[in-house]
Amino acid sequence: MAVVEAKAVSKSFGSTQVLKDVSLAVDHSELVAIIGRSGSGKSTFLRCINGLETIDAGEITVAGHHIGTGVVDLRALRQDVGIVFQSYNLFPHLTVERNITLAPRLVKKISRQDAREIARKALARVDLVEKIDAYPDQLSGGQQQRVAIARSLAMAPKVMLFDEVTSALDPELTGEVLKVMEELAAEGMTMIIVTHEMAFAERVADVVCFMHQGRVWESGPPAMLLKKPATAELQQFLRSTL
Repeated sequence: MAVVEAKAVSKSFGSTQVLKDVSLAVDHSELVAIIGRSGSGKSTFLRCINGLETIDAGEITVAGHHIGTGVVDLRALRQDVGIVFQSYNLFPHLTVERNITLAPRLVKKISRQDAREIARKALARVDLVEKIDAYPDQLSGGQQQRVAIARSLAMAPKVMLFDEVTSALDPELTGEVLKVMEELAAEGMTMIIVTHEMAFAERVADVVCFMHQGRVWESGPPAMLLKKPATAELQQFLRSTL
């Protein structure tokens, strides 16, 4: 059974329809990379999976939670579905430890001592244990993004969503973050990644999904990026990015 399944999802902002009957299934431990031009609906789709945007039609099932057009238990949903954005969204006045432990302590009522141990383990997974007492402005952009990933991991999510998490980083820092994501994939984390890193998608993804004009235009194994794609739209997109 799919861990994430979207069926005919549609979403509009005013008179602009951003998602048009989007359907997608992601199996346990699968990494799906979503590619496409700006404005194709990629980030909006991720935000719908996490309940940050409501949907106008269709349904999404993610980690056992049902998202339709009615009321959703967002608190329960976000314990199982982590999301990391392009902007790190760390609290600048809190240490790395407190940034990571805030949600476990508030939501799961975990003790401070236990929460610190969770933070240490999450930081170990992103190779940043030594920064546990640092503040965000003492970290590089790549380190801040890795802390943001650790913050999501501290909630022990069943699904991780990544929205262009390297687009604001230089190549060296991008490599740091992609390495962490690749290690998470190797550990079996179920992941959906919106990315412009085509080489990473080709190397690590199980499925590549090309979105165009608010629809899933073409999807398949990463090898489709090397061979001639089925649609002219994906061929043109690849020519513009490679």
